[in-house]
Parts: sequence; structure tokens; C-alpha cells
Amino acid sequence: MKNETQYVAYLRVSTQKQGYSGLGLEAQREIIHKHLQDKVPVAEYIEIESGRKKERPKLKEALSLCRKEGATLIVAKLDRLARNVSFLSNLLESDVEIVFCDFPQANKMVLHILSAISQYEAELIAVRTKSALQAKKARGFKLGNPEHLMDKHKQAIRNSIRSCKEKADNNPNNKRAVAMLRTLIKEEYTLKSMADTLNREGFVTSQGCNFSKSTVYKLIKRYNLK
Repeated sequence: MKNETQYVAYLRVSTQKQGYSGLGLEAQREIIHKHLQDKVPVAEYIEIESGRKKERPKLKEALSLCRKEGATLIVAKLDRLARNVSFLSNLLESDVEIVFCDFPQANKMVLHILSAISQYEAELIAVRTKSALQAKKARGFKLGNPEHLMDKHKQAIRNSIRSCKEKADNNPNNKRAVAMLRTLIKEEYTLKSMADTLNREGFVTSQGCNFSKSTVYKLIKRYNLK
């Protein structure tokens, strides 16, 4: 009998503050949880490092465990693993299988192209950020003021939560699934039957994953379908 695939989860945030707050980490963990459904990773590694940096001690540990256990590395999104083309290329050519929840069917060629685009976007962001900071400094704005940052921190968290909710509410995958769920609820389907029906008919979650009982329940609660 063939052994069931085991997974090692790898999560990455760019700053220590993101790591402490949980913002970003929880989102990645939720994406991986939805993709694996009832499976639980054998281990989870969290890296606090820029996507452009090649030194990743936690990633090395995760890959080492994958080799030892014969497991597959699972990452929420491609840019959580790397924004550097050459770095990602080396990983894709390694002896460890890697699954990206946001694009599980992608082959290596497609992933190389996406990583190139991701690196280009990261470089653009860096240039824009540097230009914006230089412009502020030229206007006499004091950069890196701790009091100013703390004043904005709670508001930034609220804005992030509101933005995530709006994206979820307006997600086209969610809207299509909700239309089907309204009918299934009227016909008194169970949560499992609803999930099975959505998957069979080709519906996917907002993250492009299959439905489970928990994701169906969350949609029903979010859109007040009952």
C-alpha cells in the first residue's frame, strides 16, 4: 500500500513586527490548512526574512526534514518562498517536491516565469519606496519616528482587517459558490454534501482550493445564508 504524502509547512514574513503580530502568518497558515483539508503538516517552520535574501536557515531546516521524512514542502504562495529567480530555480531543481497552494497545478516552467515577475515587482516596490522616502526627507519629514509609527499601528491593523474582509466579500469564487449554496441550503444538504457538490461541479474557494465542511460553514456564516 502506498504511503500517504506527508507535508512540511514553510511560512515567511519580511519583518519581525509581522512575526510578532501574526498578521500574514495566520493568513498563510489558513491557506495551507484549506489546501490540506483534514491533513496536518508534520512540522511548521517560520522564517522572518526578506524574500530577496538567500540565507534562509529555517528553509534549510524544512528542506532537510522533507528529505529525511520523504515529505513535500508546502508553501501558501509563491512569493512567500522567494522573489529571487535564481534562488527559486535552484529550489525547484532540488530533490524535494514543493507545492504552492495558490498554484498547485503549475509546472516548473510556469513557476520560473511567475518568480521572474515576482522579482520584477519586488524591485519596482523597492525603487518606489526609496523615492518616496527621499521625497519625504526633502520636505523635512523625520523618517523612522517611533511615536509616529506606534500611532499608526492600530489603524494599520484595522485597515488590514477591513481590506481582507472586503476582498473576501467581493471575491468572484466566493460569489459563485454562494449562489450555489443558496440552492443547496434550500434542499437541506449537509455541510459535507455541500462541499462534495461544490467540488464535483468545479467550484473553488477564494484561494483556488477545494471546499471542505469548514470552508462551506465559513461562507454560510459570512454571507448570512441561514
